[in-house]
Amino acid sequence: MRRREFIAGLGTAAWSLTAWAQSATTIGYLDLGSPETRRDVIRDVLRGLSEMGYVERHNLVVEYRWTPEDSLSRLPDLAADLVSRRVAAIIALQTPVVLAAKSATNTIPIVFEAAVDPVDAGMVASLSRPRGNLTGVTTLVVEVTAKRLELLHEVVPSARTVAFLMNPLLDPLFVEPEKRQLENAAKTLGLRLLIVNASHANEFEAAFAALTPDRAGGLVVSGASFFSGYSAQLVALAERYNIPAIYGRHELAVAGGLMSYGTDLPELYRQVGAYAGRVLKGERPADLPVQQATKMQLTINLKAAKTLGLAFPLTLLARADEVIE
Repeated sequence: MRRREFIAGLGTAAWSLTAWAQSATTIGYLDLGSPETRRDVIRDVLRGLSEMGYVERHNLVVEYRWTPEDSLSRLPDLAADLVSRRVAAIIALQTPVVLAAKSATNTIPIVFEAAVDPVDAGMVASLSRPRGNLTGVTTLVVEVTAKRLELLHEVVPSARTVAFLMNPLLDPLFVEPEKRQLENAAKTLGLRLLIVNASHANEFEAAFAALTPDRAGGLVVSGASFFSGYSAQLVALAERYNIPAIYGRHELAVAGGLMSYGTDLPELYRQVGAYAGRVLKGERPADLPVQQATKMQLTINLKAAKTLGLAFPLTLLARADEVIE
């Protein structure tokens, strides 16, 4: 190929890319964590968008913005940056992110996922009539915390002390209700609840080590997304300290944890993407009721049970949505 033809070809390619970027719809995606720790979430959100006809790198451009859970102070600047780019909509995942996006704009549509009551948190006026520029999907992470303790109690009924691993630095709108639910459930079951804290991954070891002196017979791990980013580490510690644990997120049971119970998150994030697609097609967030996740998923890992020397009651196995053998 002659040099002049090669350069002309480059110019045509550059023009094609520019034309594509101008014709595609651009949205913002704001989240805590990183592309690595939230890979599955991104996949499911994009799946929902594709079902509505919006495919990344085809007719959709996604401006991703991330910050670690311990750097929430960056959220206002990240949200403002997306607003300055005049994106068509913003997908905001996790409560602090949603509130930052809400503060940044009252005109750009925002589709959210939140693990707290969005009315109590000031995100929307009501679930049926959100008003304003926000709508989205809520999980039942907090609401089923007590159920996770009940399930663990079925597996280790002889345990009189059960520990709860939580991150006290997360959003109090999430942390406090989750803790309160577990305290009430423990009281009902006649159990002693031991609270252990870990705000960073390097504190997990000390948190698990603290369980031995108190002879906790089981562990409930908070359903906060913070912990799902460290599945392998948490599962390995539970095995090393020989403590039966239940998690709020399916991926920890898949990673080798004993059991999990919580919202069907792939379906929830697909709903977020589908809602964003509806907004891009012209529907107003004010007219789209906030959806509440209703599908729960119980996953049991028989390999982990064997390692811990436990046997699941047959009645519990029959209720499981997934049994890993």
